[in-house]
Amino acid sequence: MSRHFDEAPGLSETVDPATEGYVFNQTMLRIKDPARSLDFYTRVMGMRLVRKLDFPDMKFTLYFLAYLDEQQAAAVPANDAQRTTFTFGREAMLELTHNWGTETDSEFSYHNGNDQPQGFGHIGVAVPDVYQAAERFEQLGVDFVKRPDDGKMKGLAFIKDPDGYWIEILQPNMLESQGNTA
Repeated sequence: MSRHFDEAPGLSETVDPATEGYVFNQTMLRIKDPARSLDFYTRVMGMRLVRKLDFPDMKFTLYFLAYLDEQQAAAVPANDAQRTTFTFGREAMLELTHNWGTETDSEFSYHNGNDQPQGFGHIGVAVPDVYQAAERFEQLGVDFVKRPDDGKMKGLAFIKDPDGYWIEILQPNMLESQGNTA
């Protein structure tokens, strides 16, 4: 029996015991202006800042954000060192990296990965109701790449953050409820 849940070329059926305990911890996005990005990810997207790390000698700051319910938030250590360990040990963190000075450079921008040449595509956020989320984003003036009923793939949206990175907004049961299993 396969250790995987679907088939695809190149899958390994063996697990190197050395990988036991590995956790997918973070995705990093470089940001131009932390005030704009932190407002977007905390107010618009509802994330919490778990840890901020400044590196004055190298002139950059890291912001680690996550979705935490009240019970999970209560488990976040108050002690900075312990909170750093917590941050680097949990799943699904968003790391925003700010290189100091970019916020005041009117000509500066990051490549969003979707313009040519394409590379990085997007991050994804699951929501209880994609249509309600899209309506709220519309009211907040968020830039859309795709609204839920645009194009051939119905029931999912793509929005842009302040740096132009794409965020897929999806409803976990949408493909199932539409009869799609692929």
